Formats: sequence, C-alpha cells, structure tokens
Amino acid sequence: MSVKVDSKVFKQRMKKLAGLPKFLLDRALPLVKENTPIKTGNARRNTKKQSNKILSDYGYAGRLNDGYSNQAPSGFTQPTIEQLDDEANKYVRKI
Repeated sequence: MSVKVDSKVFKQRMKKLAGLPKFLLDRALPLVKENTPIKTGNARRNTKKQSNKILSDYGYAGRLNDGYSNQAPSGFTQPTIEQLDDEANKYVRKI
C-alpha cells in the first residue's frame, strides 16, 4: 500500500492551519464574556484581551470562576475551553 501526498495541497493546508492560534484567541474573548455571569456588568466590562492573554481584571474573578454564581455554576473558564475546542475542530475540518 502506498500513499501519495500532494505537496502543494499539503503546504496550503499547513499555512491555513497556522492561523488557528490567532483564530482561537480572537474567539476567546467573546466566549469568556458570554460565559461570565452578569449582575451589574462589571465582570464582563473588566474582562479584556491584553496581548495574547484574557484578563479578568476584577477582585472576585476567582470566585466567579469557581462557580460562586448560580448563573455559571461551572465558572467561565471551563465552558470557554470546551467551546474553543469545538471551534478548533470546526476550523480544522474546513481545511
């Protein structure tokens, strides 16, 4: 059994795949905000992207992420990671 690989197609797909980290980082902020519980809006308003990090810049971020709010009993990080995993799979399938 032999397998043929079209090097041109392979290179094109690898180039597209190289865009995955930026794509996921761009998707991460809206998803984190969507998964952050809202009462006054402070938590969502103070969640920002800085360089290649998402910062939850408020004193009770840890509590919210530990499931303190009934609106987000699983916190906001784990649901976001799961959604980003789904987004990554969709991205790769399109290549």
